[in-house]
Amino acid sequence: MVLDAIHKSFGRHPESQVSVLSGVTLRVATGEIVGLIAPSGAGKSTLLHIAGLLESPDSGEIEIGGTKVGGLSDRRRTRMRRTEIGFVYQFHHLLPEFTALENVMLPQLANGQSSSTAERRAHDLLARVGLADRAKHRPAELSGGEQQRVALCRALANQPQFLLADEPTGNLDPNTAAQVFDTLMELVRSTGLSALIATHNLDLAGRMDRILRLSGGKVGEADMMPDAAPIPPVASSLA
Repeated sequence: MVLDAIHKSFGRHPESQVSVLSGVTLRVATGEIVGLIAPSGAGKSTLLHIAGLLESPDSGEIEIGGTKVGGLSDRRRTRMRRTEIGFVYQFHHLLPEFTALENVMLPQLANGQSSSTAERRAHDLLARVGLADRAKHRPAELSGGEQQRVALCRALANQPQFLLADEPTGNLDPNTAAQVFDTLMELVRSTGLSALIATHNLDLAGRMDRILRLSGGKVGEADMMPDAAPIPPVASSLA
């Protein structure tokens, strides 16, 4: 995945516009796990949304799997988002009326997969994250860590090339966060995915292949030495 000279501002009128991204350029190589750290409000969620084709930049180019997406139709972009990119958010966003198994099946069914094949893959993914015996449980019957592992399975259901994660452990207590992160790393490594993971947790970021810092609308390699600017902690709750 390549983002080249991405600019993004918000505001209807030029005099009141706020520039969030000012020429961001970054590359995530095949099989690479890249951490993204930033102070609150720096625009990391906006950057991830643009990388995931959920928002369009004001200018700049996005390349996914060798394809430049700027000139693609909305239909092609939607299909690429559905098949090439997996998303994990801070909050799991599972559908409460469906079981864990059904939540993992749904993106596959939306992508035209047969019910039997979707169910088989959903079972396999849930087993890999230690939730084989929780497949028939609805989200309200699962712990916070279990819900986030289901969300990870859902993100990988269509076998994407790239995983984008926005504070995937930020709503979990430290022990649960570490367990979920271990699961995420194992799945990403074993499937050869590329991943861009935004986190405030510097210990977790330090386990990734490379760390980028977003500040002042620009992205650069992070300085993780003691004199580096601290990242404000995110309040966590026991799930």
